[in-house]
Amino acid sequence: MLLPWLVLLVWGAASADLQETEGAEQEVQFDERELRRILQLSPLGEPPLDATNRFDGNPQAERLGHALFFDAGLSVNGEISCATCHDPKQGFSDGKPVADTLEPGKRRTPALWNAAYGHWYFHDGRAATLWSQALDPIEDEAEMGGDRLAVLHHIAQDEPLRRAFEQLRGPLPELENSEDFPAHARPVPDEPEHPHARAWAKMSEENRESVNRAFTDVGKMIAAYERRLVSRDSAFDRFVTGLREQDQELRRALSPSAQRGLRLFLGKGRCRLCHNGPNFSDGEFHGLGLATRAGGMPTDSGRYGGVPGLLEREFTASGPYSDAPLGERARQLEGLRVGPENWGEFKTPSLRNVGERAPYMHAGQFADLESVLNFYSTLEGAAPLHQHQEQVLTARDFTPQEIADLVAFLLSLQGAAIDSAWTGPPGSSRDLPTDVPKQHDR
Repeated sequence: MLLPWLVLLVWGAASADLQETEGAEQEVQFDERELRRILQLSPLGEPPLDATNRFDGNPQAERLGHALFFDAGLSVNGEISCATCHDPKQGFSDGKPVADTLEPGKRRTPALWNAAYGHWYFHDGRAATLWSQALDPIEDEAEMGGDRLAVLHHIAQDEPLRRAFEQLRGPLPELENSEDFPAHARPVPDEPEHPHARAWAKMSEENRESVNRAFTDVGKMIAAYERRLVSRDSAFDRFVTGLREQDQELRRALSPSAQRGLRLFLGKGRCRLCHNGPNFSDGEFHGLGLATRAGGMPTDSGRYGGVPGLLEREFTASGPYSDAPLGERARQLEGLRVGPENWGEFKTPSLRNVGERAPYMHAGQFADLESVLNFYSTLEGAAPLHQHQEQVLTARDFTPQEIADLVAFLLSLQGAAIDSAWTGPPGSSRDLPTDVPKQHDR
């Protein structure tokens, strides 16, 4: 790798040559500190393996998780799948201000691009693993409305799906016995008289445990598939490669406008303070004091409510259904605390593929990137949340040209298309993995 000062010399000389080209728009000449920061933003490496998920990185689990992701049979009405809200054609989101399937939600559907690089999930971080996150919408009455017993019965009744599932994780519970394993059951902590909760309470502890383990494996296989949804090889990445390899053609991958936007991103905009690293996110939580979509004061507690939900979670990194209950992710939960300063904080999203997932912010408050940048420029409508309000959040006073340049840079983070075989439903049951080695039993 070139040392930063050498990159500066190479880039300066190349820029001088480009500026001599008749009619060429002036290229940006970055200083040494800017170049050092640019080199820290690319390339994006492979996502880390999740030790809490024994199926993570398993090709057979990825294929089975792919099938489950697009399977509407996991929902109460047989019409809603994970892909309904996380639509590949909408950047693995849904293009709506807030989720809306069985009932309207209160937050926007997060995109799944590069989810495997995170360590908190949902806008409020109430899940610490991707597989735990995948289970929530299935049983949420506003989203898919299903339940863990119905999910397992669905798998058991689909012979190719059952064969693939059992070859990978071992036998399902003996679901044919309807007295021991009813058609519908799940815990409903806030409604003990709910029919699902009453059916769950009647089951033996041993049977509930076997159902939970099988249901957990559904989430783990879906997460194994979602790990493949990686955005990289963008125009920005090619530009950085051009810097490293002294390749003038690759440097041209970033337009002069996008280069100016990059300089603003690193400097005046202070965007890198939260959107840092090759995934363009610190993975943490920040409060912006955003008004509701109707323009009122903020009402969503965000991280303040997410942490208690995380610590009370049934399926967690440190719990009995984790494959590494004493591992790093589990240890992250030990010292987790929440205070008033966390009220209204939401997770920093990755900026990769950001151009395809409007509207923006946790409740879809902004229709496009220009609106987002206008907010950061003026902070118009922002409400002070508490005395710990983000200290770096000050109006940036962008000019219209600076906003256009920042948008050009953000659009340069669109990654190369991944194999289309992974962005649509499997062609048929014949695509399910068969004769695969079984994972270790728990």
